[in-house]
Amino acid sequence: MSYLTVGKENTGTIDLYYEDHGAGRPVVLIHGWPLSSKSWEKQVPALLDAGYRVVAYDRRGFGNSAKPTFGYDYDTLAEDLHRIVTELDLVDATLVGFSMGGGEVARYLGTYGSERVERAVFISAIPPFLLKTDDNPEGVEGSVFDGIMESIAADRPAFLAGFLSEFYNVDILGGDLISDEAVRLSWNVAAAASPVGTLDCVPAWLTDFRDDLKSIDVPVLVIHGDTDRIVPFAASGKRTGEMAKESRLVVVEGGPHGIIWTHAERVNRALLDFLGQEILEAEPFAANPT
Repeated sequence: MSYLTVGKENTGTIDLYYEDHGAGRPVVLIHGWPLSSKSWEKQVPALLDAGYRVVAYDRRGFGNSAKPTFGYDYDTLAEDLHRIVTELDLVDATLVGFSMGGGEVARYLGTYGSERVERAVFISAIPPFLLKTDDNPEGVEGSVFDGIMESIAADRPAFLAGFLSEFYNVDILGGDLISDEAVRLSWNVAAAASPVGTLDCVPAWLTDFRDDLKSIDVPVLVIHGDTDRIVPFAASGKRTGEMAKESRLVVVEGGPHGIIWTHAERVNRALLDFLGQEILEAEPFAANPT
């Protein structure tokens, strides 16, 4: 098992677990909340078969990574990603962020730039800005996030069961595109995460990534389900596709939040098509809603 030390808490080190497989141009996979790098189960083989080097890591507090009691803000999480990219000496990389992981992609590029990054992918991702404010009327009411935090604090395992049902739209897709066993696997992974990290990540979802997105100077792919109950398409994916300078938008019809499992074939096809696109410096990467 491979680990990278990114800090200390008292006498213990804060180590990030990562896997690094294959060869070729690197693709870095940043998972969503409250899961781990295991959630990329249906993407890793497709990327390896296509000839890419695949790096997937567990966010601090989740999966096999250390579970400190601090550092769940996006500046710190983007710094963790920066350590992965630099310590592994990745160049011409594609950063792929799912759900909360899209925040790391946006903040990384907004803070560290694209010297080592060739492309960026946002899947069911939270940017540009989830919180409803006077200058962000498309956002979600703050009371929704307060309720999530109260439910996690009251009974985290029970909250996760209900959350994951909505994550996969189990009432509609269960038994067809998502099995009970797959949902149970997600619950097992989520329940093993840090209770502190699980709770403290929620306020980070309200980070404003609009300036980060506007600064991105590499081609961007946005993939989002149009029936996402966790991160509504209209408040996130649609606006990210409009805000990024060089973007391609792929809307997955009937897709829930967890499209990397339920609609893996569609997601993988869009991802591999994007990775195979030649980047022409003289021409902007045309927006292409699908």
